[in-house]
Amino acid sequence: MKPTLRKLMWILWPSFLVAGVTSAIVFALVDPQDVVFLDHLSASRQLVYSLGFFTFWMMAALSSALTLQIAPRGVEIDEFGDPVE
Repeated sequence: MKPTLRKLMWILWPSFLVAGVTSAIVFALVDPQDVVFLDHLSASRQLVYSLGFFTFWMMAALSSALTLQIAPRGVEIDEFGDPVE
């Protein structure tokens, strides 16, 4: 697996799980029909659920990406103990 693809999966998979849990918690407490945008625009439940999930996913992915960016770099080795370039 390419290192770039591996890093992308390190970012997207955990953030997907966090977004799912966060959406479940938030929408257990907030009814999407009660959400009003700009004091007069309301949206369907499915739209609010979708926007909420993708917003939480984006925020969690940004957090994971920043964490990966500032993490100390080490030498990657393959299953045989040789350094990976």
